[in-house]
Amino acid sequence: MSAPAPSPNLEVLLDVPVKLSVELGSCLLPMREVLQLAPGSVVQLDKLADTPVDIYVNQKLIARGQVVVVEDMFGIKLTELVGKPA
Repeated sequence: MSAPAPSPNLEVLLDVPVKLSVELGSCLLPMREVLQLAPGSVVQLDKLADTPVDIYVNQKLIARGQVVVVEDMFGIKLTELVGKPA
């Protein structure tokens, strides 16, 4: 199913670049531990491995998804679009 054609007024915005980022999880560390991080350090995050990741556009949550591997790179499979609260 394809997306509906955008209105002519929105057409000008379709080529504007936006930053898409994915958050795997987060953690709270004391500065002492941050300063001790080195190559090979492992930082445990607050999400389980099979928990959906959050997908942001310009720092606004828009979706959730699953991490997948595409050839030798990571990708994200969208599983849920986040709508406005009712």
